[in-house]
Amino acid sequence: MQAAEDAGPSDAVDFVLENVDLAFANSLRRVMMADLPTVAIDLVQFLENTSVLPDEYIAHRLGLIPLVSANCDEAIRYTRDCTCLRGCSFCSVTLELNVKCEDDTTMEVTSNHLEVVPYVNDDDVDTIDNGDEIAKRSPNFGWPVGKSDDSVPPILIGKIRKGQHIHVRCTAKKGIAKEHAKWSPCSAVSFEYDPHNKLRHTSYWFEQDIKDEWPLSENAKEEEPPRDDEPFDFNAKPNKFYFNVETDGSLGPQEVVMKGLAELQTKLANLILGLKNPDADMDGAGGGAPTWEGAPAGPPTGGGGWGGAPGGGGGGAWGGSASPSRAWGASPRGAGGAASTTAGTSAWGGSTAAWSSSGTSPANSAGAASGGASGWGAGSNAGWGSPAQQTSGWNV
Repeated sequence: MQAAEDAGPSDAVDFVLENVDLAFANSLRRVMMADLPTVAIDLVQFLENTSVLPDEYIAHRLGLIPLVSANCDEAIRYTRDCTCLRGCSFCSVTLELNVKCEDDTTMEVTSNHLEVVPYVNDDDVDTIDNGDEIAKRSPNFGWPVGKSDDSVPPILIGKIRKGQHIHVRCTAKKGIAKEHAKWSPCSAVSFEYDPHNKLRHTSYWFEQDIKDEWPLSENAKEEEPPRDDEPFDFNAKPNKFYFNVETDGSLGPQEVVMKGLAELQTKLANLILGLKNPDADMDGAGGGAPTWEGAPAGPPTGGGGWGGAPGGGGGGAWGGSASPSRAWGASPRGAGGAASTTAGTSAWGGSTAAWSSSGTSPANSAGAASGGASGWGAGSNAGWGSPAQQTSGWNV
């Protein structure tokens, strides 16, 4: 990959990605837009608002203001990973907006009026494992983008007149754009391939001359134009992509590209690791068939599936009469409401199960008298129940 920073604004970068397929290029684009963490305002507490703007309108605009999030991976924790109770300076940043118009002119409330203040609920910080996140932050971490730069125009939040007052306290948290677009560090990520349309992936509509009506992009200078007598290659695939990454200022464009590659590499590594080492819970117990835990590996000898020969003294469907009690369907009482004294109960089957308890199932009353009622049909080892006193069913 050859990268060269554009001579235009400092929040945009152009680079060329080669020797990869289209799926990889699009994956990189999506990771840079949606999987890189930044800091954005997530909670807004209104102390006073006498302007004509509703609270929800102001809160929405505050959430979309980009905040400086350099080194966000190490400079702040996710709130779900922090051990504090109400939020602390390790997992959040507090900002305050306190603006009041005192003259007769219309006053513009902008992002420059937001000030980072010390966290007000840091009383339980000593009880948690103090980390070094704060030491890794830049001096302007959490500030609105462009607050300390006069060349960057501020973001307009609203306008107020004389006597109107807006006083809010905001809490900024760490997140990714998959949860909400306000955490996206990019304003636009695009790539182009095949600028001469050799692959014919684009159908141009034109009236007279296609070359005059559809001018080529600047990326066409990087490739040779096709010859008029050049045959069409049906097996050709794009392998060179011209990227343009533009950020909103919360992260630098080069940081977005490098962290996007690292994040994509981590995702692919986790996928390969999962394919090589599948979860053990997906396999059946004891190395048998992938059925419920405790089920016999082979077919039952006395009864099958959900029904077998009526009567008999074996285990029932979805639970044997000799298996321990289960949460689903186990009845603490037997026939006539008296306490059950049979040896075993099971979920959805067994001597005291809800659907086949002794004395309550008209279809299996004879089988219950012989000491082994089943769920939906009796057999020696029917259904998914355990043939012996083993752990079976869904409750371990």
